Amino acid sequence: MDDLLREYFPILVFLVIAGGLALVIISASFVLARQRPDSEKLSPYECGFDPFEDARIRFDVRYYLVAILFIIFDLEVAFLFPWAVSLGDIGVYGFWSMVVFLAVLTVGFGYEWMKGALEWE
Repeated sequence: MDDLLREYFPILVFLVIAGGLALVIISASFVLARQRPDSEKLSPYECGFDPFEDARIRFDVRYYLVAILFIIFDLEVAFLFPWAVSLGDIGVYGFWSMVVFLAVLTVGFGYEWMKGALEWE
C-alpha cells in the first residue's frame, strides 16, 4: 500500500503547488490592482445595452441544433488531424474508412439542410 501511495505523491505535490500558486495570484490581484468600481463598470450589459428579460427564458430549439451541428463538425476535424498524420501507416483501409465516415456526415448535413433546420426566420 505504501508503494501505491508513493507513486501518487508527485501528483499531490503538483496539486498543492498549483492551488497555492492560484491563491497567490488571485490575492496579488486584489492587493496590487486598483479597486475603483464605478456605475459604468458595474452595470449589466448585453451587446451594449441592458438585457430585455430574465436570462432563464426558453430558447428556440434551432439554437441547440446549431450547437450540436457545430460540435459534430468540430469533432470531425478532431478526427481528421490524427488520421492525416497516420495515413501512411494505416494504408488503404484507413483511407476508405475515413471516406465512409465523411460520407455519413455529409449525408447527415445534407438531410439537415434539406429539412430547413439551418434556416432562420
